[in-house]
Amino acid sequence: MARAARLNFRFMDTKRNLSFRQLTDLSFGFFGVQIAYALQSANVSRIFSTLGADPHSLSYFWILPPLMGMVVQPIVGVASDRTWCRLGRRIPYLVIGAAVAVLVLCLLPNSGSFGLAEASAMLFGLVMLMLLDTSINMAMQPFKMLVGDMVGEKQKTLAYSIQSFLCNAGSIVGFVFPFALTFIGIENAAEKGVVPPTVVFSFYAAAIIIVCCVIYTVARVKEMPPAEYRAFHGIETTDDGRASQSSNNIVKLLINAPKTFWTVGLVQFFCWAAFLYMWTYLPGAVAANGWNTTDATTPAYQEAGNWVGILYAVQALGSVVWATVIPRFKNPKTAYVTSLLIGAVGFASLFFVTNQYVMIASLLLVGPAWAAMLALPFTLLTNALEGTPNMGAYLGLFNCTICLPQIVAALLGGAILYVVGGSQPAMMIVAGLLLVCGSIAVRFIKKK
Repeated sequence: MARAARLNFRFMDTKRNLSFRQLTDLSFGFFGVQIAYALQSANVSRIFSTLGADPHSLSYFWILPPLMGMVVQPIVGVASDRTWCRLGRRIPYLVIGAAVAVLVLCLLPNSGSFGLAEASAMLFGLVMLMLLDTSINMAMQPFKMLVGDMVGEKQKTLAYSIQSFLCNAGSIVGFVFPFALTFIGIENAAEKGVVPPTVVFSFYAAAIIIVCCVIYTVARVKEMPPAEYRAFHGIETTDDGRASQSSNNIVKLLINAPKTFWTVGLVQFFCWAAFLYMWTYLPGAVAANGWNTTDATTPAYQEAGNWVGILYAVQALGSVVWATVIPRFKNPKTAYVTSLLIGAVGFASLFFVTNQYVMIASLLLVGPAWAAMLALPFTLLTNALEGTPNMGAYLGLFNCTICLPQIVAALLGGAILYVVGGSQPAMMIVAGLLLVCGSIAVRFIKKK
């Protein structure tokens, strides 16, 4: 009975649509993985500021996560294209990545609790951050690939919108955790150089949730065997039944990549650079504008840090709502441009807002941009990749259009911060301008 209850996605009819439940099950584990990613996004600057990092150096700590993504995700994509075992093609990599993430989630927030000197504590934190982002990338990529593998072209926008919805639902949980734990009485302050218990316990909770979500995914999703996968995607085969155009040469794959790969990648460059500056400088911007402090050792800064989690949750809520709107646009490009321009207004407004509650409206406006970034690039790309046996490899390589702009933005962040007079709120205007550039770049995308 247990075997019969397991969702079976095997089918040869390429016109058949999946049910809403099947589409949801494909991405459900993203909910748990995104909680960990949200905690990382909202608390990395806070953690390293607490450990003693200078604001002008904060952006450098954000180089490691995208750098590891550029290394890990193409490897996972190429390797999983050629993997088949009892668990499937993509799910084995999900399980391995989640297992490592659980361990690191328990170590990273304790970087300042082992009695290490300031420099040693930051070095330990950097190593843990590197491992956390490596494992999160390894666990996250299979979900994007599963939709590309098992969903027909007509349902792609809906499938990735569901994934965006679950992603942002997980983000809400992750962002709110420290604030909620403070509300129920857990200590939100700690001695100098030590991360508060609210943050530490939030990371522990994320580890437990990831375990539950991965178990659910393994139990509910059964991937198509290689022969059925090739038939579903119309992949040409040789006489022995193997894919005739399969390649593991990354240079050759990039040379033969569809134009959509590069044009969507251009949009991605501006968008992900904008959000890197939000993750890096929003805690300082909120503390400066709303609490009139930039001193990470003060209780006011830690209170502002909790409020940043609430603002991120508001952004995720805006993304959840907008994810239900995106499929209603007849043209994905129109949805893309509209979403990015709304987000640009939200970012720029943060420079002027000094009331913590008015900041909620600003982050609600940022939500549509995030929802579009999670759904539309993969819809456009996977539709352009139909008929290739290298879907996973291309999605892994496409992740470089997410990682590279973050690395460039992180390297330039300190210099730009000097240009704007050291004002972290001013970095939100920079983020808004980058989203405007992204919306302009959408016009270069040609649908298949």
